[in-house]
Amino acid sequence: MSPSRFLPVPAWARHYDRSTLGADLLAAVIVTIMLIPQSLAYALLAGLPPEAGLYASIVPIILYALFGTSNALAVGPVAVVSLMTAAAVGNVAASGTMGYATAALTLAALSGAMLLALGLLRMGFVANFLSHPVIAGFITASGLLIAASQLGHLIGVPVSGHTLPEMLASLWNGLPETNLPTLLLGAGATAFLFWVRGGLAKILQKAGLSQKAATIIARAGPVLAVAVTTALVAGLDLEAQGVAVVGEVPQALPPFTLPDVSPSVLAQLALPALLISIIGFVESVSVAQTLAARRRERIDPNRELIGLGAANMGAAFSGGFPVTGGFARSVVNFDAGARTPAAGAFTAGGIAIAALALTPLIHDLPKATLAATIIVAVLSLVDFSILRRAWRYDHADFYTVAATIALTLLFGVEVGVSAGVLLSVGLHLWRNSRPHVAEVGLVPGTQHFRNLNRHDVALHDKVVTYRIDEALWFANARFLEDLVLGRLARSPEVTDIVLMCSAVNAIDLSALESLEAIDKRLSDQGVRLHLSEVKGPVMDRLKGTHFLEHLSGRVFLSQFDAWCALCGSAKRAEPAAE
Repeated sequence: MSPSRFLPVPAWARHYDRSTLGADLLAAVIVTIMLIPQSLAYALLAGLPPEAGLYASIVPIILYALFGTSNALAVGPVAVVSLMTAAAVGNVAASGTMGYATAALTLAALSGAMLLALGLLRMGFVANFLSHPVIAGFITASGLLIAASQLGHLIGVPVSGHTLPEMLASLWNGLPETNLPTLLLGAGATAFLFWVRGGLAKILQKAGLSQKAATIIARAGPVLAVAVTTALVAGLDLEAQGVAVVGEVPQALPPFTLPDVSPSVLAQLALPALLISIIGFVESVSVAQTLAARRRERIDPNRELIGLGAANMGAAFSGGFPVTGGFARSVVNFDAGARTPAAGAFTAGGIAIAALALTPLIHDLPKATLAATIIVAVLSLVDFSILRRAWRYDHADFYTVAATIALTLLFGVEVGVSAGVLLSVGLHLWRNSRPHVAEVGLVPGTQHFRNLNRHDVALHDKVVTYRIDEALWFANARFLEDLVLGRLARSPEVTDIVLMCSAVNAIDLSALESLEAIDKRLSDQGVRLHLSEVKGPVMDRLKGTHFLEHLSGRVFLSQFDAWCALCGSAKRAEPAAE
């Protein structure tokens, strides 16, 4: 087994030169500036001390740089996973206790172990179990929950609960206790950050900066908000007036920590860890693939599982909490010119320097500013247009997305993401249980066969041909059986039925038994069953059974051969009712 399967560093390190080093260092500086306030904010969202956010942005990033395959993906704390962490760990211990922090480590370890196992088993396809509309619905609902959870920090009152009704009720009850200085700082920081996102880049471009440079500087806007509000709190002694601040943050590198491996804690956190693993991987691999496509690069989903698994294991043993690839910082990393995963390692070095030297500067950083940072970041994730697009394209997708959003808002993220997975799989099974099967006829003057309800085709009153457009398996085998026998009941004059299998890639044992039952029922009524255009691998499987020996009809190489052999002189017939 090649070492490069698990350690892709040699593949890019052999081409590393001074130009690449310069590009990676520049990207690292920019992402570090952006990531410091984000890390602090997402630790707050997860219910952990601020230093946990810094620690989760050091060792995990280095491990991903060693094992990941994306040149631009920036790994660390993200909003949705931080919210899911708070919801899961809050069921194990009270926020602010040692047990709470240990449970967060355990959650990261479980998630890391699951991701590593999936990667080693080459199960990157698990990302396909969540449809994109469901993911969009879940992230939209999560964005609303995250924003609601931070409104209390924005006005200086506690907000409790894990569902939208609980949070809004808690916020309403706390409104009389609003702290005016906190409200002014929070509202000002929020307004500034929204303006930075929407207007600063345009002003910088008018001043002569390139679009790329202006966008990168605008995305570093939270750093300015942090600096100004921290200076105001320190200069006006606003902490004495009730403004909540970050407080003392240890000047230290990440400590060595151990998760709690007691069976009771592992049992409580196993399902949340699985959900976090799936959501984190889906979000991360989507970002990585999008950015890789821009440079005509590719990523390996299985090795991404290993990279993210290693990153989460690193977080578990270095004082962090679950991490994944973040969209905003990855885009900044890409736009800033990162060429290899080494940019991530340099970013980790920058965060480590900040943890050692800069933490005294954030003592007076108001939590309202961190809350504003989170709110502005997550509201960009809220996209209700997915409901309109889903309704126009497929009502089944609409109901799935709407249910995911409603369940997440009303019952919390764990119920929401669980429902999303189940609805995605359920919708897939429902659709596959009703495969598209068309009755076809010959297009005059050609050897092509098309759906009789869509084209003017030649038919024969005693021969019926069905084109099966999907694989046959246990979920849809009975559907085909009912369809064929129902058609025969409506047309007793039929003597031959042909199943056109050009789109059938597989036939499982249940479907084979169903074909045998169809053939038996047809034979009892004096009707022959034929197959046409059977693919080689499918024919190989059928030859290993007794089905072909007992088949009442024949297997034709092409549907046109079947038509010529069975129909003789064709005559027009009215389209049969489906």
